[in-house]
Amino acid sequence: MNTNPKNILLGVTASISAYKVCDLITELRAENYSVTAVMTEDAHHFVTPLVLESFTANDVIENFFSVAGRKKPIHIELAKKSDVILIAPATADVIAKLSYGFAGDVLTCTVLATQAPVIIVPAMNDKMYSHPATQENIERLKKRGVIFVPPIEGHLVCSDQGMGHIADNAAIRKAVHDALAKKN
Repeated sequence: MNTNPKNILLGVTASISAYKVCDLITELRAENYSVTAVMTEDAHHFVTPLVLESFTANDVIENFFSVAGRKKPIHIELAKKSDVILIAPATADVIAKLSYGFAGDVLTCTVLATQAPVIIVPAMNDKMYSHPATQENIERLKKRGVIFVPPIEGHLVCSDQGMGHIADNAAIRKAVHDALAKKN
């Protein structure tokens, strides 16, 4: 068990595998991590804020105005508070936005404002994952120090088998542990 609680900001994007973060949150909290979720707008189609709030025991940040009464910009507060930013699942869209420095929502703004390690866990169709644009975006982010937990071969929602299935929780948790160990 982690005896020094760390804050994990969990970015949840619009992937069918978003439902899998509930088990991941449970496992991270069992290791004494505090988890706060930030959802992209389209992530709501796959998992609800209430579900994430129930698992994290923290407010879920949906947009810049999610939590009333804030005096400071939410993305700056999150960036400063987070020991690790973990984006799981990460869509090709979010990877592209981060690769080019777009900051149109709380998640992308927070990533641009943070000094914490950023871990991205892609989950998408195998053709999308292997597309040259996606691979170039991943390489660009890796050059900036972003950590990737690659997808695995598995069943995809389109009924195909391929490389694009979200990594298992053990691999994701290992990346979190390794990033925190390097940070300290």
